[in-house]
Amino acid sequence: MNPMGLMKIKGLVDRFKVDHPKVPKFFAAASSSIDVDSIVEINLTTADGKNICTNMKVSANDMELIKQLSEVMKS
Repeated sequence: MNPMGLMKIKGLVDRFKVDHPKVPKFFAAASSSIDVDSIVEINLTTADGKNICTNMKVSANDMELIKQLSEVMKS
């Protein structure tokens, strides 16, 4: 991956943490509780009130991604 791209993403993540402090805290708590066969549900309500929802059962492969993302978010 392009080092400049990583720097840009880090800046965006840092700004996101400032703008939405509850979200990283939620993910930190969730990542310590999630395990294989957990169900993750994502719900979006658009500005015009439309609701979009999906869910997934966590696999062992997903756990590796979650672990790596958790490490990135800590830094």
